[in-house]
Amino acid sequence: MLRENLRVALRALAANKLRSVLTTLGIVIGVAAVIALVAAGNGVRQYINQQFEAQGANLVYVFPARINISGGANRSGFLGGNPSARSGIAASLTEADATAMNDRSLVPDAAIIAPVASGAVRAYAGSHKYQARIRGTAPDYQGLNNWTTLYGAWFNEQDYASRSRVALLGSYAYQQLFPDGGDPTGTEVRLNEVSFKIAGVLRERTASQAGSEDDTIIIPLTTARDRLFPSRNAKGQTLVGIILVQAVTKERVNAAAQQVSDLLRQRHNIAFEGEDDFSVATQQDLQNTVGSITGVLTIFLAAIAAISLIVGGIGIMNIMLVSVTERTREIGLRKAIGARSSVILVQFLLESMFLSLLGGLLGVGLGWGMATLVSVVSNNAFQSLVTPDAIILAVGFSALVGIVFGVYPAARAARLNPIEALRFE
Repeated sequence: MLRENLRVALRALAANKLRSVLTTLGIVIGVAAVIALVAAGNGVRQYINQQFEAQGANLVYVFPARINISGGANRSGFLGGNPSARSGIAASLTEADATAMNDRSLVPDAAIIAPVASGAVRAYAGSHKYQARIRGTAPDYQGLNNWTTLYGAWFNEQDYASRSRVALLGSYAYQQLFPDGGDPTGTEVRLNEVSFKIAGVLRERTASQAGSEDDTIIIPLTTARDRLFPSRNAKGQTLVGIILVQAVTKERVNAAAQQVSDLLRQRHNIAFEGEDDFSVATQQDLQNTVGSITGVLTIFLAAIAAISLIVGGIGIMNIMLVSVTERTREIGLRKAIGARSSVILVQFLLESMFLSLLGGLLGVGLGWGMATLVSVVSNNAFQSLVTPDAIILAVGFSALVGIVFGVYPAARAARLNPIEALRFE
């Protein structure tokens, strides 16, 4: 009986091909939007994780102030709820703090310490120029991030101590300033009208593009503070924007974070119950926080896109009601020769569900194509990720829409009185 109902349902839909196709468009667009937006959200999450991983493993981040996220950050990371935490940035971290962290008797679980000061400048190389991201740091930064060079070599301790004007170009910065390629080592690049000698070019780490780890020019921190970003505290100490600490092992990350926090509280003369003027967060803390934010945004966008599925369901219900009216005599005839109301109900439910499932499958294909197009347009710098759970959710929801919005027309058809239906004109 089910097979017969399915055959009748398909024959009825095939009789009005154009109407059936147009009816599914709402479902197609809704499912495609959900698939594409979820894929984009997954791609953003993957891209952010790649950026964190490119920073290095087992990292602890030390920020020069508390960052008020979800009630305030505490020394264990970004997930705390300390009501006394204040938002904003306090110029509190110095190069001397980073030097103190290198004392293994004070921070025994730290393997590498790298203070970093960042900023933006105009970079010039011959006739080429672009807005560059500058990162001033210490020689140990190379080991912390496992950087390797395509040309030249990393600056050394002597360059750092003598405040040498040397620069390392990230792969994207290199492409912008030297589009013709070649080894630029030893040539000149101007950063805000200050001449630097190119010490080397770094190998590509992530997708070489603006805003990525490759879009940087790295110089000694001492040079950055003297030549580009002069910033000192009241004691004349060089200020830094962030201090990166690599723990000896993954298992000792939290221990290293606590040791760094205790040292800074002592150096900054913070009382026992006093508020920290810094924040310490592990790499996992940051990834979890950013991942939860992007996850919520993805769900929110997908929910908005799913509204079009409801609109599509209303369209299906409208067409099914029209179909019931058009086929009233047919329904009356079937009931007159013995068809039960349940058979009529199932037939119209199958028609409604088939329309929504067809729209769902077409929507999956369209959404997948849209996600792929985003990757192609960005030259695979950004990869949208279509996951099986997103496909199952979208198709399942479209089928549910077909059933929900098909129940009323099907019930209406099933309740028709056969005698009145046969008299219907």
